[in-house]
Amino acid sequence: MTPDLILPYDGVQPDFASRPVWCGRGSTVIGAARIGAQAWIGDEAVIRADGQSVVLGDRFWLGHRSTVHIATFAQGTQVGDRVTVGRNSVVHACTVGSDVVIEDDVVILDGATIGDGTVIEAGSTVFPRANLAGGHAYAGSPARQSRPVGPDEVAERAERLRERMGDGPALPAGEAPEIEASVFVARTAHLRGRVSLGAGTSVLFCCDLNAEVGPIVVGADTNIQDNTVIRTRGEGVVIGRDTTIAHNVRMTDCRIGARSLIGIGASITSGTLIADDVMLAAGATTDPGQILEAGYLWGGRPARILAPLDAEKRAMMIRIVEGYCQHGREYRAAQEALA
Repeated sequence: MTPDLILPYDGVQPDFASRPVWCGRGSTVIGAARIGAQAWIGDEAVIRADGQSVVLGDRFWLGHRSTVHIATFAQGTQVGDRVTVGRNSVVHACTVGSDVVIEDDVVILDGATIGDGTVIEAGSTVFPRANLAGGHAYAGSPARQSRPVGPDEVAERAERLRERMGDGPALPAGEAPEIEASVFVARTAHLRGRVSLGAGTSVLFCCDLNAEVGPIVVGADTNIQDNTVIRTRGEGVVIGRDTTIAHNVRMTDCRIGARSLIGIGASITSGTLIADDVMLAAGATTDPGQILEAGYLWGGRPARILAPLDAEKRAMMIRIVEGYCQHGREYRAAQEALA
């Protein structure tokens, strides 16, 4: 059994120690990824090593709609043996030990280190460069040590998590919108209804854009990263140009301005208005109808102003947009070569 989509990056194909035990619908593996023996890869799960390596140990379990990625200019991802990741979680540019349980809706951010025999409880965010000692459970945003856990409890929680996974629901088929030549839509992405994609946009692997109620309008050179779900229930979603929507974001019926960045695992509720030049931190949420003013870093649950956007953050946001425009061109060529 192999993933639904395997693509090289910069001429490097993924390397599997042995054929995975299971690969779900829409499962995607890209580039310099080395996956150990007896892997289990869930529906719409993405492993993406485009610019740095991803090394995953034996008996790695990746739940439905979860994402493993790297920091293109900085750091790869390394994961030990017998690691279980639940649904809709992101493991990003970090180091994870062996016998670790990462439950549903968890975000682990760049430079973090997770010790052996650790449990990261559902809904937690591990902040950049955090060092989580092994043998404990962690919870919250940021994730904080809550209590010690032994090997038996870790194994039991991993087993329960895997048992709950089962088979994910199949996404209904939809008629793909017309797109121009400069746009990249991954073969494992799902687009339904009135979706309008501006020139140079990228919709990455296993995204789900459902515009069967209101429209989804995406500005030029904007990137929507792996496993993001956008669903309209009324007025629709409008996203400005040169904006980044990171991995595993959830949003409905909102407006997002130009040159903004919506962080990994964020949740944007109905009626939210995000101005131009806003950075929303990973794992943040908004309240219905909330307005996020321009020129600030926002974070928290619900989001609040953390700091003004400085020149360094603005430059980083520009680099991400430029990098994803390049990714889009490369992936479009690689995907067309499979046809």
